[in-house]
Amino acid sequence: MFLFESITVAQGLMWFVVLAALIGLNELSRRGPWAGLFFFVAVPVVLTIFAWPHSAGAGSSTGTWFHWVKVYSALTGCLGFLAIRYIPRLAKNRWALIFPPAILALNILEACIRDFQVGGMRADGMVDGVYMVSGPWNYMNGVAGLINLLAITGWMGIYIAKDRIADMIWPDMIWPWIIAYDLWNFAYVYNCVGDHSFYAGAALLISCTIPAFFLRKGAWLQHRAHTLAFWMMFTMAVPSFVTDSAFSVASSHDPAALYTVSGLALASNLALAALQLTMMAKRRRNPLKVEIYDDTDAYRQVVERIPGARPEQLAAAGVARETVAV
Repeated sequence: MFLFESITVAQGLMWFVVLAALIGLNELSRRGPWAGLFFFVAVPVVLTIFAWPHSAGAGSSTGTWFHWVKVYSALTGCLGFLAIRYIPRLAKNRWALIFPPAILALNILEACIRDFQVGGMRADGMVDGVYMVSGPWNYMNGVAGLINLLAITGWMGIYIAKDRIADMIWPDMIWPWIIAYDLWNFAYVYNCVGDHSFYAGAALLISCTIPAFFLRKGAWLQHRAHTLAFWMMFTMAVPSFVTDSAFSVASSHDPAALYTVSGLALASNLALAALQLTMMAKRRRNPLKVEIYDDTDAYRQVVERIPGARPEQLAAAGVARETVAV
């Protein structure tokens, strides 16, 4: 196959099991503060003490600095979002709302640094327990990630849904940014942890994109943080699942495939940048001060369907307050 070595029926079925498990765990973990504290405090404490020091140590495919930073940064994001969702004064504090874009930008930057690092290794073999092939694709994708980071907009429009679940809603984070992120992040995983990318790339990314498109629009970042934290906790505890189990699927390590996924990531993020610059110029919008996409259908669908949007957001989207879902 082009991207991966041959995929068996069992491996294909396991991909859907992983996808369903991540979506299901995300749905459970967002149901309230106690669910969040259990999954993102109690479980990680137990794993930190009893599992990860043994399973993610030196020589393990998850024993690198990146994996340790990634698991704790993902958990930090989950807990920060939990605080914003359930501590009213934080949800109303514009300075507190800097946290979601900051933790997102940090996670993107971490991956960009790793892509550039791998590109400079001149590797073609096992490095830190993972098979890596260095090349121009690493730099292409690193640039794509930096563009994606700079294209983060509308954090000042984040609000908490006024319903039983109280999701953190970011209406300006519409589908062009999400798709560009997905293509970039898949390319990152494929470039730097290729033999993990069947699950950690494809299944993991789709597990937060499906809820963002079909289950709870506007909450992509919350979905992403939760599913990423679950995946990192699992793979840190059971790294053999993606390396040498009956369900592991190896990357093809084909330079043509590496060029292709990084090329798509770079092209999609350049298109995103062009869209954003056009919107900014056309509407004379400063992305550091105001939302960029508040006149789009994607934005309108979020603020119209999920109660809690501010009056100015409803007005900008052309939504009458009496039509908002309750």
